[in-house]
Amino acid sequence: MDDQELKNKWQPVADFMSRNGFQIEHFHVDNGKAVLTAVAPTEYLKDLAWDEIKKIDASYSDLQHDITVGSGTMYVVKAGDNLSKISKSFYGNPNDYNKIAQANEISDPDKIRIGQELKIPAA
Repeated sequence: MDDQELKNKWQPVADFMSRNGFQIEHFHVDNGKAVLTAVAPTEYLKDLAWDEIKKIDASYSDLQHDITVGSGTMYVVKAGDNLSKISKSFYGNPNDYNKIAQANEISDPDKIRIGQELKIPAA
């Protein structure tokens, strides 16, 4: 497999990470392996990224990886969002919304606004 084919093989993982707020530090091919270094917003999303990796190749022998969990990320509230929905997407559990509320000093979880920036703490 040439370098471009190898990068194309693992591109869906990089795409998943981009869509879900990961900070991708490296994604290239070196010495016959795809190199992927990224920081996940939460442990839950890191686990989902591993699921994506295993869907492509359960042995991931041609992938050199380093995926860590950061101290948190920022999220911009969109129409239809609520803290439970945001919590489910970052933590896998809608009932963890209090983590987000506390990190942003929100006293009433029903009072978030479209366009508001929220800090999403690492799980």
